Amino acid sequence: MKVFITDPIAQDGIDILKEAGLDVEERLGLSPDELKEVIHEADGLVIRSNTKVTEDLLDHAKRLKVVGRAGTGLDNVDIPACNKRGVVVMNTPGGNTNSAAEHAIAMLMSVTRNIPQATASMKAGKWEKKKFMGQEVAGKILGIIGSGRIGSIVAQLAQGLKMKVIAFDPHINPEIAEKVGFELVSLDDLLAKADYISLHTPLTDETRGMVNKEMIGKMKDGVFIINCARGGIVNEQDLHDALVSGKVAGAALDVFEKEPTTLENPLLSLDNFICTPHLGASTREAQENVAVAVARQIADYLVKGEVRNAVNVPSVSGETLKRLGPVLNLAEKMGAFLAHMVTSHLEEISISYKGDLADIDTAPVTISVVKSLLTPVLREDVNFVNALIVAKDRGIKVVESKSRTAEDFANLLEVTVKTGVETTSLAGTIFGKKEPRIVRINAFRLEAVPEGHMLLIYNEDRPGVIGKIGTCLGEHGLNIARMQVGQDPEAHRNVILLTTDESAREEALSALKEQDGVSNVIKVEL
Repeated sequence: MKVFITDPIAQDGIDILKEAGLDVEERLGLSPDELKEVIHEADGLVIRSNTKVTEDLLDHAKRLKVVGRAGTGLDNVDIPACNKRGVVVMNTPGGNTNSAAEHAIAMLMSVTRNIPQATASMKAGKWEKKKFMGQEVAGKILGIIGSGRIGSIVAQLAQGLKMKVIAFDPHINPEIAEKVGFELVSLDDLLAKADYISLHTPLTDETRGMVNKEMIGKMKDGVFIINCARGGIVNEQDLHDALVSGKVAGAALDVFEKEPTTLENPLLSLDNFICTPHLGASTREAQENVAVAVARQIADYLVKGEVRNAVNVPSVSGETLKRLGPVLNLAEKMGAFLAHMVTSHLEEISISYKGDLADIDTAPVTISVVKSLLTPVLREDVNFVNALIVAKDRGIKVVESKSRTAEDFANLLEVTVKTGVETTSLAGTIFGKKEPRIVRINAFRLEAVPEGHMLLIYNEDRPGVIGKIGTCLGEHGLNIARMQVGQDPEAHRNVILLTTDESAREEALSALKEQDGVSNVIKVEL
């Protein structure tokens, strides 16, 4: 079988692929059109951040079985399109964690002490000692937004510099934060107190453009901003304006909204702005780590059929995957559904297998639930291999139970999540041999297909309310494809789960929430 390498990786990784008996071709620097012309020859594809694995490319990749990212980020891979075509997507989480954290600290120190500017000045033949006055970081407050693997290491390194570290992360247990040695605070508190703010969140719908004019306005005057996480988290025009006004004293970016960035980016004209071309993982050690890891993973999959560090398929044998496929699909849908409902950090995930499900190998199903619950928060940092480890590291307890009694169903999967403020439960079953259904949301009984653009609406159970909901959706151009209504007669309220042809925009959600009789609206994308 043939493996294409389309972005540079360390030679150790190439050697591992060849030693496994695979035909390895380095096809570096190909344009998207050039890659489309040859991708039909490849069974495996090794990439970094430059190669874009799009649906269009996959249409030409008839033999492709696996895509391996030598690194963590998968923003450049269309995972749903890979799912449709049965292409396994793997990454190498953890291989560049130290490098990324160290780079954030290096950027923090560089922007504080004006090191790039002073270097450029000296190379221009100048000696401007007074011009590049900096400040000490000791005693200053570092605010970390996102305290996962990389954010936690940044916190530890900053403490070594005698900085006080505070963090905002609604998805981490306070006890875990205390063990690492930093204080969890609200986002507004962090913005008001921090002298430095370092970003360590994935790029999601919630974090895209998060650091904007409004957020910057809540920060201390003279704050420093560091982003070595993902391009797009920072609104670059708003950052530029804040640097010009002096509200932000300095900024350091390793990632940009559009990469490679160009001289047209107004940030590059500012003296109080420093940058690097996405170098967070660019160390010899990190590149060797991820190259070796991804090569071994791809070789084991193509030669032995073993799956490791896949983000879209559990690490089980092909035979087991075929047998458990429908249950794994249900588990993933239920986990993803619950992730939309959770509003605070997870403390416990309880998974109950009832009826026929009590006799199956539940380990991969449990992993599927946990992974899909954590994915909206951690994105590509969590996969089917490390999901339980990540949950443990975040102080999340995972509990399994089995019962041969399954209420009114031959099989029933029930998932209950506890947070610091609420308990939410979801039950699902398999109709026939493979059709997943959600049959209960908390106390509400219903029967719903878990797919597509969905809205979960809580409303008063009285005449006219459901009609107003339908009218509101119609006014915003949303057609209802399916609708299920569950009733709680004692509380005089309903829960409506409906599927629309298109995703509801924010204006439609706001209008729904303002309807008389509607108490809550939750958007669910499956």
